Amino acid sequence: MGAVGTAVTTETAESVSTDRSLGETAGTSKPAQTGAIPDSVGVETIAEGFEIPLDIAFVPSSDQRYVAEQRGLVWVTESGSVRDEPLLDLRDTVEAGGEKGLLGLALHPNFAENRRLFVRYSAPRRQNTPQSYSHTFVLSEFAVSADSRTADRGSERTVLEIPEPQPNHNAGDLTFGPDGYLYVTVGDGGNGWDLGLGHVDDWYGAVPGGNAQDVRRNLLGSILRIDVDGREGGKPYAIPDDNPLVGRPGLDEHYAWGFRNPWRLSFDGDDLFVGDVGESEYEEVSLVEKGGNYGWNVKEGTHCFAADSCPDRTPESVRGGEPLVDPIIEYSHSGGPLSGNSVIGGYVYRGSALPQLQGAYVFGDLDASGRLFVARRPEDQGMWPTRVVDAVGAGSETLSRIFSFGRSPSGELYVLGGTFDGGALYRIVPTDG
Repeated sequence: MGAVGTAVTTETAESVSTDRSLGETAGTSKPAQTGAIPDSVGVETIAEGFEIPLDIAFVPSSDQRYVAEQRGLVWVTESGSVRDEPLLDLRDTVEAGGEKGLLGLALHPNFAENRRLFVRYSAPRRQNTPQSYSHTFVLSEFAVSADSRTADRGSERTVLEIPEPQPNHNAGDLTFGPDGYLYVTVGDGGNGWDLGLGHVDDWYGAVPGGNAQDVRRNLLGSILRIDVDGREGGKPYAIPDDNPLVGRPGLDEHYAWGFRNPWRLSFDGDDLFVGDVGESEYEEVSLVEKGGNYGWNVKEGTHCFAADSCPDRTPESVRGGEPLVDPIIEYSHSGGPLSGNSVIGGYVYRGSALPQLQGAYVFGDLDASGRLFVARRPEDQGMWPTRVVDAVGAGSETLSRIFSFGRSPSGELYVLGGTFDGGALYRIVPTDG
């Protein structure tokens, strides 16, 4: 299997059976938060030998999982090992390196019947991308075989392309919401401060704003929502009628905006969480609402960015002076145990193995150093109290970096991480004793 090698697992048959029996119900109801957050959790190695694994998808009613590597490969784990042949090999079309590559994947809600797999990757400049730009954002669909082990490379259907002016801030996550629509994260176009080649520099001539505040000229710095089951306006997708800019100035694909690099997002019931990577001082997690403006590049987290003062809303001439929404979680790049440099958005725990985490949001930072972060919803509407939890066990020895999280159909949490030289799939479990 080349660079991936042979995977090992300590997962029990009982745990696999539990995941299967609960199907896709995790997160559709919200049990009360229970118990004090533990000081530590176990990290169990499920499969190892990956090269920078960035995303995971769980095949319904099965013990199969898909793991996407940045370089352009998607692997199948099943029956305690990784198959020798990949599900999908896109290395000849993916431009990888730095923040580019195969960045996300998602299974259609009716995957068991229609076998539709969606992937998000960076490609060399395509026809509609200016020569001065870095590359092209691609969202594509593939057909998967009945045994869920092979994707038909020739079945690729390009759903969306976006010109990317710079090589960084590519976001890249995608997930289907409870409404059946596909949500796609898009970074601000790269570079620093949301400025430079391919970046607008004002709120339509009013005050600084950048791509993330511009919903009329590009799709950058946003979360998009599209209907991949429909077609309209000559596009290979349809626009949900209740998207916030339908019938208003702006591109209809937008669902929320004002993001810098929204690396990972997840649903818990109707709640949509996104971790947005900061510029120089603060990292943030937001609870996203339709039509929300999350502030970049006017604000970084709850703080003014590169200014002594900043507005708490757009100018009246820009969508009626909409408010800039603050995050629910924020931490700095220095000072205190809750610190880091690139937030990795996670999931609300809805499993049974760790009842103390029930209802808590578990996430991390690229600079993991054997740490996870756990936050609980407060009784008021303020910031969510967050604490550091140590990751212990055999897997924690190599968990110097966290790249992504996943949640199984039964609500148990998984971590994709390791080092930049090699990665693994871990599961969060109780500590021994």
